[in-house]
Amino acid sequence: MTKSIITKGFVLSGIMNTLGILFFSKGFTNDVIPETDPVVMSYFGLVMIMVWGLAFIAVAKVFDKVKWLVGVFALEKLCYVIAYGYWFSNNSVQEVYDKDVIAGIFYSIYGLNDFLFLLFFGYVFIKLMKSK
Repeated sequence: MTKSIITKGFVLSGIMNTLGILFFSKGFTNDVIPETDPVVMSYFGLVMIMVWGLAFIAVAKVFDKVKWLVGVFALEKLCYVIAYGYWFSNNSVQEVYDKDVIAGIFYSIYGLNDFLFLLFFGYVFIKLMKSK
């Protein structure tokens, strides 16, 4: 993977976290998302997801100079994947769809999205650890 592609991956992850949250939360007016998972997806939690997204974008062009931070990004994604797995095993996505289709789509894809970016950040971290 080239540096240019990796930079785009960081930016894409940041966009997913920032604009994605704004879209699915309907500009923080969709109460179904925080009501469905009030611990992880509270309004504060949604804002913090956006902050992580801004951090991904902030290091997009200098990721190779902050390898340990890239490792933290992988760990952050792992935490969300675990939280999603726990939520998914104890809840019904269909019930979320019944309340709000946009929130249903959010709860259908956020775990997969975080898993894919976990793989991406993990790959970049390992690549950086092996270099120099």
